[in-house]
Amino acid sequence: MENRLSEIMGRKRLKISDVVKGTELARNTVVELYHGRAKRVDLDTLDKLCSFLGVGIGEIFEHKKDAGN
Repeated sequence: MENRLSEIMGRKRLKISDVVKGTELARNTVVELYHGRAKRVDLDTLDKLCSFLGVGIGEIFEHKKDAGN
């Protein structure tokens, strides 16, 4: 799974604090997603991120097949 949140935030010149303020998500949640360390993501979290950033889920996350498959 490829996470492009940091790339999207960079293009929009948004800081983590901007996303936290705009989405009302916990700072730790945004930090973990930004750095690609989150193991699970709640649907409500995705909805808030997509709405705030003006993107679809597929723009934040992309499923990549394993090279071995």
